Amino acid sequence: MRLNILIGGKAGQGINKISEIVSKVLVDYGYFTFNYRDYPSLIRGGHNFNVLSVSNERIGSIESKLDVIIAMDDKTSEIHKDSLKENGIVIGFEEFKDPKNSKNFGTSKTNKTQNFGGLGRNLNVAQAGALIRVLGIDKQLLINEVEEQFHNKDSNAAAEKGYESQEEKFNLKKLGNKISIRTGSQAVAQGAINSKINVYIGYPMTPSTGVLHEMAGKAKTYGFNVFQPESEIAVVNSALGCSFTGAKTMVGTSGGGYDLMTEGLSFQGQSEIPLVCYLCSRPGPGTGVPTYTSQADLDIALRGGHGDFPRVVIAPGDPIECIEKTNEAFYFAEKFNTLSIILSDKHLAESEFSSDRKPNKTIPINVTRKLPGQAIVRASSYECDKFRNTTEDGKIVKENADKRIAKYKAIKQEVEKFQMIKIFGNKNAKNLVIGWGSTKTVILDVLDSIDHSIKKIGNYKFLQVLYMKPISNQIGEEIRKTQKAGGKVILIENNVTGQLGRLIREKTGISIKNRILKYDGRPFICDELKQKILGI
Repeated sequence: MRLNILIGGKAGQGINKISEIVSKVLVDYGYFTFNYRDYPSLIRGGHNFNVLSVSNERIGSIESKLDVIIAMDDKTSEIHKDSLKENGIVIGFEEFKDPKNSKNFGTSKTNKTQNFGGLGRNLNVAQAGALIRVLGIDKQLLINEVEEQFHNKDSNAAAEKGYESQEEKFNLKKLGNKISIRTGSQAVAQGAINSKINVYIGYPMTPSTGVLHEMAGKAKTYGFNVFQPESEIAVVNSALGCSFTGAKTMVGTSGGGYDLMTEGLSFQGQSEIPLVCYLCSRPGPGTGVPTYTSQADLDIALRGGHGDFPRVVIAPGDPIECIEKTNEAFYFAEKFNTLSIILSDKHLAESEFSSDRKPNKTIPINVTRKLPGQAIVRASSYECDKFRNTTEDGKIVKENADKRIAKYKAIKQEVEKFQMIKIFGNKNAKNLVIGWGSTKTVILDVLDSIDHSIKKIGNYKFLQVLYMKPISNQIGEEIRKTQKAGGKVILIENNVTGQLGRLIREKTGISIKNRILKYDGRPFICDELKQKILGI
């Protein structure tokens, strides 16, 4: 079972609140949800929409055809009418005279939209109530959630009015799944908190700001500090100062901010002060479309900064992995006095994922290096001798470069203790799909759909790349095995050049010819990606 519900209107109308109320009720009812947010760079007005997908099985993507549209303005119905299924429902915003007379309401595209007059700011609550009734869920669950969130009689009354305005259509039955909801931003913050972070520093930049907000909201509870300086240059330099004193430190930014940080990141490479960086991608170049998504920052994560120095780059694919891999990033930063980058994007950061899984046990992060106050400790951006005195001696310069490269070799050995890749599906499947980051959950949904719709069950397997640097040797082995068996290798990325494909070619010499690339600022849609995969 799968339903796709679009909630649309102007920025500031409370679209996210409808998704939040309905998602929490559905999860309490035992259903998995996935909530995608689409919005322009506007504080008020424009056209915003969420797509909430619902299933009795794990889900991590949206589809192009809609079962329900909740329209908070005229524009929503007009823009999305062609996406509504023939038997789809529209819950509109126009006042109607007889809310009880809804027997034929919303049974086709041609039905007139209706809604609730005189409710003011509680319009969205009423529409959430209407949707809960359409789904066939008990009213008391709705009222309990609304009461918990708002604590006022007007909101309760609006929820009831919305609920009573509709008739049941989908009759969802209560399931026994124990499910939680997280965004990628919430999960990265949790991974940092689990790692006993001391300082988080960031300058607001969509879509990395979500982690800044999460950390600021939890700083007092967990006893760490959050600081917002005047620029991204100040972010990285103040972070290195904090880390120098022994504080477990993390910075957060997006593409343009990361560009500004790269000189400071090079300083990290020379000074060997541990640092964790959260890089949350959005489309570029320049400002690009700042509220949309892209996987185009892999190259700068791998190479941003001048000179050669070691780093670790990790790309989680869902919130559970965000918790785990953020913890691993802290582990590598402290163990090897290195730069660890957590690479995400807007789609992973801001979408709401449901899961019945729990993250792996947290790795303890211990600060074992010498610290100011315990000993004389010196750091410099200049080449130094063993006493940390600056030098330009050619022999020492070469020795230091060799030491940095040797440290990277040690990192490559250590990283094999962790999951560098994951393989999903039938491990003996003929065809291999390769992806990374936020493409993970849509690829899994697509392969499940293919298994259900074609006779050859398990004809595709999915290789998810988690560690970009160091990168696993097993990737080349899996590709060669698939090619030797006469199968297809398909690369899926949210960028225009196939940056992971280029990295794989650099490391293995293998060029992946079958590529499905999307670079319009939007994530992959499940049914559309399915057709592209089957068309190769």
